[in-house]
This record gives sequence, structure tokens and C-alpha cells, in this order.
Amino acid sequence: MRRALVRFASLGLLIFAAAVPLLAQEAGQSSADTPVGWVFRWINFAIVFGAIAYLAVKKGGPYFRRNAEVIAGRVAEGARAREAAEGHRRQIEAKLAGLDKEVEEMRAAAKRDSEAEIQRLRVLAREDAERIEKAAQAEIAAAERAARLELKALTARLTVERAEVLLRQEFDPENDAALFRVFVGELGGRAN
Repeated sequence: MRRALVRFASLGLLIFAAAVPLLAQEAGQSSADTPVGWVFRWINFAIVFGAIAYLAVKKGGPYFRRNAEVIAGRVAEGARAREAAEGHRRQIEAKLAGLDKEVEEMRAAAKRDSEAEIQRLRVLAREDAERIEKAAQAEIAAAERAARLELKALTARLTVERAEVLLRQEFDPENDAALFRVFVGELGGRAN
């Protein structure tokens, strides 16, 4: 309450000091030329300057101190953030410096891996080709055996058929009788 009263009184005094020269001018006196006008001007200046100084020191001091503390805190926070950013930047630069080496290592590893994979695929392809060749040779051998057996069977059948035909042609009843006679004659000659 006391503060409000002091503020109100200070504001009234400030308005009165600012209005005095205007009131004097309305009364018809020229305050600029008289010594009283000069005195009022200096008094007015002193009052206004004193009020401003009072407000700046008493009322503005804590405000400016708080503001200065806030600003100082923000400056300190900015400095910490800048240091953190600098540290982060240094870490990134260190990583970037090692990035070329890392990329080269990755390329070399990828090249080694791809060459090993190519070699492995070649070995697998060679093994597959050998297996296929063995399987094909086995099939060819089996087909050859089957063809030989079939050819033998065909040859035997054809031979038997040809022999039957020849025997039928050779052995008619007259030839059978003549052959029988020759056979019996040979048997009789051997018995002696």
C-alpha cells in the first residue's frame, strides 16, 4: 500500500512539474525571458531528472539486475551450447577424416568377398559340370549296354528265325529220309 502511495505521489509531482511552465504561459507571462522562468526550467529539469533517476535506481535496478542475470545465464548457456557444438563438430570432423579410410577398407573387403564368392561359384560350377558329365557318361554307358543287349537279343532272334527258315527248306521228307539213311549207314560202318 505504501509503495502505491509513493508511486502515486511521484507521478502527481512529475505531472505538476511538467505542467507548471504551461500554466505560466497561459497566464500571459513569457517564461522564457524572465529569471523566474529560468529557475522553473531548472527546477523542472531537476525534478524530472530526479524522478527518472529515482525510478531507474529504485525500481529499475532490480529489473535490470534480473534482466542482466537472465542475459548472463543465456550467454553462459549459449557458451555451453557453443562448446558442445564445437565438441560435436570435432567429433564429426574426426569421423569424416577416418571416413575415407573406412570406405577404402569397406571397398577392399567387398572386393575380397566378391572374389571369394566368384571363386566359390567357379568351384561349384566345376563340380556341377563334373557331376553332370559323370551322370551323362553313366547314362550313355547304360544306354550302350541296353542297346547291346537289345542288339544281341535281336540278333539271336533273327538267327533263330533264319535257322528255322533254312531248316525248313533243307528238311523236307525226302531229305529227311536220305539223311536218315546216311546216318544209319555211318552208324553201321562204325560198328565194324
